[in-house]
This record gives sequence, C-alpha cells and structure tokens, in this order.
Amino acid sequence: MVKQATESNVTELVDKVFETEKKISDFSFNKEVAAVFDDMVSRSVPYYDEMQRMTVELVRDFACDDSNIYDIGCATGTTMALIDRYIGDIKATLIGIDNSKEMLEQAGEKLDRLGLHHPYELKCADIHRRLPVENASVVALLLTLQFARPLYRERIVRRICQGVRKNGCLLMVEKITSEDTLFNRLFIDHYYDFKRRNGYTEMEIANKREALENVLIPYRLEENVELLKNAGFRHVEVFFRWYNFCGLIASK
Repeated sequence: MVKQATESNVTELVDKVFETEKKISDFSFNKEVAAVFDDMVSRSVPYYDEMQRMTVELVRDFACDDSNIYDIGCATGTTMALIDRYIGDIKATLIGIDNSKEMLEQAGEKLDRLGLHHPYELKCADIHRRLPVENASVVALLLTLQFARPLYRERIVRRICQGVRKNGCLLMVEKITSEDTLFNRLFIDHYYDFKRRNGYTEMEIANKREALENVLIPYRLEENVELLKNAGFRHVEVFFRWYNFCGLIASK
C-alpha cells in the first residue's frame, strides 16, 4: 500500500508497505518499495542523513581525477547526488549499480531532475554474478552487502578490492549483530523503539521483521572487518556506530 501526503505543493510517497494483514512474502526491492524507498530508509535507518553526510565527506577525501566512484546498491540515487555536490571540481565518473530495475528507474528520474555536474552511469547488475568495478578511487557499499548471500560475500568484497586503485577506499555501512545475546537483544529493542518514534506501528514492525528474516543476514562487526582484510584492504576503521548499525572505511 502506498499513501500520499501533500504539503507545500510537494507530494511525497509515505511508506505503508507493511501496513497489511495479508500473508507476508520475502522482502524485495520491487516497484512498491522503490516508490516509497526514500521515506522508508529515512525512517528505518538511524541517523540516515548524518550517515550520508559522513560518507560523502570521506568520499571527497579519497576521490581523485580520472577515476570512477561507485555506489553499489545505489537505490534511488540519493548518495550519488550528494557525492556529485561534495566532490566539487574533481574529474571523476559516478557509477551506480543496483539489481532492481525499479530502483534504477527512480534513480534515473531523480538524477535527471537534479542535473548532476559529473558524468554518471546507472547499471543493472546482480552482484552475486557480475560486479564490474574498475579504476575506482572510492566504492560506496551502503546497507547492501547484508542482502547478499553469505556464500558470495567474500567473492564480492574481493572483486571490489581488485577494482579499487592504490590508496583508494571502500565505504561500507551494515546492520550488524552481536555475539553477546544480551547486547544483541537490547540493541534490537532500542532499534524498534526508534522505528516506533518514526511512526511505524507494531504491525508494520512485525511484518517487516518477518519479510526480512531470510533476506537480510547481518554479520558481527568482527566478521565484517575480517572479510575486508582478507579481501586485501590494508586498514579498516569504524567511522559510524549506532547500536546495531555500523559504518566501516577500508583503505587499499
């Protein structure tokens, strides 16, 4: 279900996808989700705007001329638009990759409407099978790897590392889990409190949890760090942390 909220002559699509009593199917980035994704992610991810700002500041620190900047799992193009603004006169090409055609349609409309200053491409690709990363000064992987099947994650990160230039970096944000069951439960409880504060009902929270159960599989922080180092990145550091959400930067 999609509801519209109109304010100041601007129509926004509000996330009501899981406001239903029907049987819940596995979560997917389909047309219904793509239409409300910007509202969904801003209300579902803690400090989303700040996380985006920190990401693009770090992109600017590592971006260089005659290179590519990738956003893998680019969704509706929000991060690409911010990167375009933050990197100023750096002569780089922005490349967004997503496996959802519906998401890429939203991204294309948004980026065309904004009118970017840098050349950009949008590519539809399944990162389990194909990941065309080359000559990258920066790769952003925001809330994306958690949806990849664990069997493929090592291969995905290794391919990214191979496509990153020396002194380039990977910026990764993931939902994580804790080895300690007490902390894990507390962090999840506080996360659901966050969603309640943002207007989600108990039904919506429960339905989305069920839809994501076999789709979003979080790793522990230590597992993600090990994954990055084993792929060939030299240094890995946490740049953001909120309960069960974490941002990592890995340099090559």
